[in-house]
Amino acid sequence: MQDTHRLNTFFNDCQARVERTLERALPAAEQPPTRLHQAMRYAVLGGGKRVRPTLAYAGAKALDLAPEQVDAGAAAVELIHGYSLIHDDLPAMDDDDLRRGRPSCHKAFDEATAILAGDALQTLAFSVLAQNGIPGVDDSARLQMIAALARASGSIGMAGGQALDLESEGSQLDLVMLENIHIHKTGALIRASVQMAVLACPELEPAKADALDHYAKCIGLAFQIQDDLLDVEGDTDVIGKQSGADAAHEKATYPSLMGIGPAHEAANDLVTDALDSLSSFGEGADPLRWIASYIVSRDR
Repeated sequence: MQDTHRLNTFFNDCQARVERTLERALPAAEQPPTRLHQAMRYAVLGGGKRVRPTLAYAGAKALDLAPEQVDAGAAAVELIHGYSLIHDDLPAMDDDDLRRGRPSCHKAFDEATAILAGDALQTLAFSVLAQNGIPGVDDSARLQMIAALARASGSIGMAGGQALDLESEGSQLDLVMLENIHIHKTGALIRASVQMAVLACPELEPAKADALDHYAKCIGLAFQIQDDLLDVEGDTDVIGKQSGADAAHEKATYPSLMGIGPAHEAANDLVTDALDSLSSFGEGADPLRWIASYIVSRDR
């Protein structure tokens, strides 16, 4: 119970911090082209768990870095996440009309504006990293952050995972194939979130960098398994998007391939593995530990 309170406090602090950074980065709603800028703000500032930026801040705390050193990285990964949600919801993709309990961007505005808003958010993410000086982070490290986010976002990362996911609809997949999709579609950006902290600390010993990356890989997959479970077990009003969408699209999921009970067990095993990877870290890594447990207990 105490850890839950501390996690909620940490989440709230990180959410408030990244919201301020996002507010500064996003164009004003009244700045032309106003409809595009309103759509960008609608998509990014319309709530959300902010798990990815919180992971960046938690990684910074584990490495005894100042939050200022990952502000830009935290905002950048959330902007990429925001763009991906806009595009995922489009009729040509997952065709979802509800996101975070509100109409999806293409329903609140229109499809063309939604596509442009996603495009603009993607480029803004890299602008935030490229143009803003980051306290305590030199230009070489900042360039590595940009490269890491590009890899996580592109055809060998999130976009490639979405392409594989679309190709697999209606197909028979095994667990290895499904895991490969989600390592790219969901896991890549979660790994990049933790990398924003690791890359801000270039003197970090390789073993600890590898441990944090393993942690991120484990919780990235656990996050997707929990998402799959929520699509089966969750309530639309709670999860903020239409439940049962995976079955409607004939998508292979962990519950459909493993069963609900074994899927819960697999997610819990991944969290245990993630926690084990933090054994060489002290109390500074506690937020990472709390987040790992939250990943599989969340209801939205």
